[in-house]
Amino acid sequence: QCCILYPIDLLVAFSSLLFFFFFRCNLPAWYGVGSALDAQAARGNADAIAGMARDWPFFRTLLDDVDMVLAKSDLDIYERYSRLAGALHGRYFPRIAVEFARTRAWMLKLKGASEPLEGDPRLARSIRLRNPYVDPMSLMQADLLARWRGAGRPDGELLSALVATVNGIARGVQNTG
Repeated sequence: QCCILYPIDLLVAFSSLLFFFFFRCNLPAWYGVGSALDAQAARGNADAIAGMARDWPFFRTLLDDVDMVLAKSDLDIYERYSRLAGALHGRYFPRIAVEFARTRAWMLKLKGASEPLEGDPRLARSIRLRNPYVDPMSLMQADLLARWRGAGRPDGELLSALVATVNGIARGVQNTG
């Protein structure tokens, strides 16, 4: 029960934008991790969690993966996409932002770090260097998506430009998330 934060309607509500949302948020990779760790800590298992982070390679790898996807995520850009969902933005984005902060705090605490990817400076540098190129494409994509949807989702130049941003962002982030 600790990991089931919100009903499935969260994903259903965003189904038409799901592909675009996950480009700069990576939601499925980290959402719920912070709440699950909070729940276990509240049950008196904080020392066990810290021990697992220190001594269990599988758990350390999981934490490294969550740390990486949090570092690749950009909630400011994600919020631009979220606003395209209209009233649903106000319903879901604040929850997502809180869970992001909660999960990030846990990652920093368990890894003994002051910033994400502190233990992987090569990847941190790579992300820092790519963002000035990927961020404008993401902002352009959010604008094009709003315009395309507002025009009734026609085939043509808007759709071609939108697809180009999908491909550009995927290449820029070097994955699909």
